[in-house]
Amino acid sequence: MMTDLHLPVDLETRSAPVTLRRATENDLAALMALLSDDPVSASRGDVASPDDERLYRDGLLAVLGEPGNELLVVTDAASSVIGTFQLTRIPGMARRGSTRLLVEAVRVRSDLRSAGIGAAMMRWVVDVAAPTLGVGLVQLTSDAARVDAHRFYERLGFERSHLGFKYYVAAGPGRLLLSPPAPPVLR
Repeated sequence: MMTDLHLPVDLETRSAPVTLRRATENDLAALMALLSDDPVSASRGDVASPDDERLYRDGLLAVLGEPGNELLVVTDAASSVIGTFQLTRIPGMARRGSTRLLVEAVRVRSDLRSAGIGAAMMRWVVDVAAPTLGVGLVQLTSDAARVDAHRFYERLGFERSHLGFKYYVAAGPGRLLLSPPAPPVLR
């Protein structure tokens, strides 16, 4: 279980040691800022608007409340949040009952990219989290527009193996429209 992950832990980077720890509700503003610091996320509506704080808080609390999820943050020597990612442990039937570890929403503050922080985060996932959680496969998805991220993951040994698909569910009670609706088809 996620509680088996011994945190906090110090990670070595090319620039300076950083600390990996579990996220708390107190990290909300920093997490919102990390999401909006990314052009792809910002283009999808992650702009750290104070009007959206309740939505982000609800999402954060939902992640923290699920035993198969872990939201982690990376902090610098001043305890400032400079990176984050989410882990989800997924038991399954495929691959002879293999359990997977999904890595999502990997972010490093833009002024600190290429300092080895992301690599340290992902090495910890592969070398520590995956064996501790008893998973046979670490997987992640990456937006097609993130060409630099794809090279980064491949340098770390991840392989391009699948083509991903999404289906946006229409807005309704308790749901937001996550993408603009498709333009009407003209006949």
